[in-house]
Amino acid sequence: MELIIMVVTLIIGFLFALLFIAPRFIKSDQTNKVHSDANTKTVKAYNKAEVSLHNKRTDCWIIIKDKVYDVTPYVEEHPGGDAILAHAGDDSTEGFFGYASDSVVPLFLPIMHLKTTI
Repeated sequence: MELIIMVVTLIIGFLFALLFIAPRFIKSDQTNKVHSDANTKTVKAYNKAEVSLHNKRTDCWIIIKDKVYDVTPYVEEHPGGDAILAHAGDDSTEGFFGYASDSVVPLFLPIMHLKTTI
């Protein structure tokens, strides 16, 4: 009986985990469609002035370690709320690595990466 309860608990936990992970992957697919040039071999360099134009909730780019990321789809899900907007259109390296756990970095950075900045 205890084994059945443990298995059911694990299955329910797995299903809840999927509910939180699946929307992020769906949004990342949409992001890749909008920015189809993000997966091409050619690299476009953005300067800080260009990145600074993308500083709104509906158009939010940030720089992390000299790479440009379009985090617009993530703004509403950001666990720090509007804190992400404090660095919209600017370098967010210190803020990102100050709060993001090591498990978040490999999940989100490759998905949202646009191009390298100068």
